[in-house]
Amino acid sequence: MKNALILGSSSGFGKATVMELAKKGYNIYGVHLDLGSARIKAEEFIEEISSMGIKVKFFNTNAANPQNRNHVIEAISNELKDLNGKINVFMHSIAFGALGNFIDKSRDAEITAQKMEMSINVMALSLLYWVQDLFHADLFKENSRIFAMTSNGSNMATNNYGAISVAKAALESIVRQIAFELAPFKITANAILAGPTPTPSGLKIPGFERMIKFAKEFSPFNRLTTPEDAARMIGLLSSEEASWITGQVIRVDGGQSLFTNLYDGY
Repeated sequence: MKNALILGSSSGFGKATVMELAKKGYNIYGVHLDLGSARIKAEEFIEEISSMGIKVKFFNTNAANPQNRNHVIEAISNELKDLNGKINVFMHSIAFGALGNFIDKSRDAEITAQKMEMSINVMALSLLYWVQDLFHADLFKENSRIFAMTSNGSNMATNNYGAISVAKAALESIVRQIAFELAPFKITANAILAGPTPTPSGLKIPGFERMIKFAKEFSPFNRLTTPEDAARMIGLLSSEEASWITGQVIRVDGGQSLFTNLYDGY
């Protein structure tokens, strides 16, 4: 039986990937952080995928906290040890960063050092720390797959997105480096760059409505990218046949990026 560990498992790309891999028979371990009504929805989702006949265990905790990370990995390790199981797919889909401009006439409106460091730690560095700890817990195996969600912000500038842009650029650099260093162990790592998608985190970005309007208008398929599009790509890349694809930023946007250079004048 194959096992997947998904960070950000209750919404957006993480949730879609949970469903995709569950359909393929993976046991699912998920990490999410939800309170109130969002927690209720997460619990309903857990019940839904549990009915598919697979093992499901979610941890409602801050994935960027080192102590929480250790607790989750220890719990998974203890469960899989008796079954001689490993993590076949590890996905990092944490979308929590600070919005705001680097430069503003009001110093109070600018990104602070604390917000900058938080964004980079949560959205980029945490990928490295999870991979390191999973590796040393002996939870990876040959043909294990590592995925991280990136965005166009890694190579483009837009209002209020600077801290996240830096985090995504760092994330892609980390993916390249871990892909290089894990290759001798036959473990791959890739970043998935989906087209503009109306996820809960995406909708919080100022000007996002304008961005998705453009994306749909200039999509060869005349529709927006969905979380399921990215999830299906992760499902494909999780196969043994994809073992020679590593260290890449893989666009999943239906060709919308063919028109990226038009955006500035839109």
